[in-house]
Amino acid sequence: MTAFALDYDLTRVAAFMRGPLPGLALSEGMRAIGLLRGGRLVAGVIFEGYNGCNVWMHVAAEPGARWLNRVYLRACFTYPFVVCGVERVSGYVDASNAASRRFCARLGFREEARLTGAAPDGGDVVIYAMWRPQCRWLGV
Repeated sequence: MTAFALDYDLTRVAAFMRGPLPGLALSEGMRAIGLLRGGRLVAGVIFEGYNGCNVWMHVAAEPGARWLNRVYLRACFTYPFVVCGVERVSGYVDASNAASRRFCARLGFREEARLTGAAPDGGDVVIYAMWRPQCRWLGV
């Protein structure tokens, strides 16, 4: 297995994530955790919109890259729940993106709301939330 490392450079992680998430725009207060495998980024998570109770999470990965591991998941959920002290993490996915929706569910996010007609394809946007007590990635 190739060694991995974490990368906290927002500029680098955002540049990587703009491939799979072309609408991603940087804003003040964003934070990033990228996963380097063999010295190159294969996954990234960006947090934004921290308000004391909630933070928004955006996730992107290189297709086919083996990037999910417990150390990375622990880092990605320790930051919002422990470092920031929020009670919930939110994310959104186009309803037509079945793979991303399954991914959110496997991580433990639950559908909370739908924004009818808000997706670029005219479909819905699904809002997901994970509450701290339901996060199984903090103790792994």
